[in-house]
Amino acid sequence: MKRILLLIALSAGMLAIAAGLAVEWNDKTSYARGLLQQMATPGPLSQSHAFLHNACASCHTPLKGAEAGQCIACHADDIALLQRQPTAFHATVQVCSGCHLEHKGLTRMPTTMDHALFEDVASRSRQFIEKKDAQGGNSGSADRSPTASGSAPHIGTSESALNCANCHATKDRHNGYFGTDCSQCHATTQWTIVQFIHPPVRSTECAQCHKEPPSHNMMHFSMMSAPIAGQRNAGVKQCFLCHQSTAWNDIKGVGWFKHH
Repeated sequence: MKRILLLIALSAGMLAIAAGLAVEWNDKTSYARGLLQQMATPGPLSQSHAFLHNACASCHTPLKGAEAGQCIACHADDIALLQRQPTAFHATVQVCSGCHLEHKGLTRMPTTMDHALFEDVASRSRQFIEKKDAQGGNSGSADRSPTASGSAPHIGTSESALNCANCHATKDRHNGYFGTDCSQCHATTQWTIVQFIHPPVRSTECAQCHKEPPSHNMMHFSMMSAPIAGQRNAGVKQCFLCHQSTAWNDIKGVGWFKHH
């Protein structure tokens, strides 16, 4: 009787183990099936690439995935992209999928700015130059670091290797007054500087940081700008006589006045 009960218990245990293995196998099979399905149909392409929906080989290489060479083959003759100062860097980066992500749907732009990718590219390029120097293949006169300081307390060492002016020169609100070493003040996360405190409203040294608009160096200044502000004898560099620190168009004694 005991043997019969033991055999029944063993059989039940084996059945339970088999059932558990079957469930686990089914789970793994389902996961693998889902993974394969995701790889086969990762999602719809962007609107710009929608016409390639059934032409995966146009971008993907078997066992390698999407390669930059495939992108460059189609976009290398994009003159407008390569001639615009903020986007001219595309001619040398040679890495596309880091910022341009596809299969995210028709409504989403396939562009996601990734400064970390540029940091990696800059780091590898710098290492290559240093290696060439060590081998005597370079005179050593090349400018390895685009920044003058090389580092700043609020950014990483890799970030300081980026040449911000290559892409952002057309957005320089300092009009070149502070040079091109943006990393002395700015980080890649945001342009605003939390630590910055504007000089008091009584300051008369505005021209140290602010550059006058082109119209101030024409007859427009003496005929329009100065008379409107009631400062006919004001000099172009005497910003404080007419302007207030709230905004350039907030004119002393006049208020908000937009005449440009």
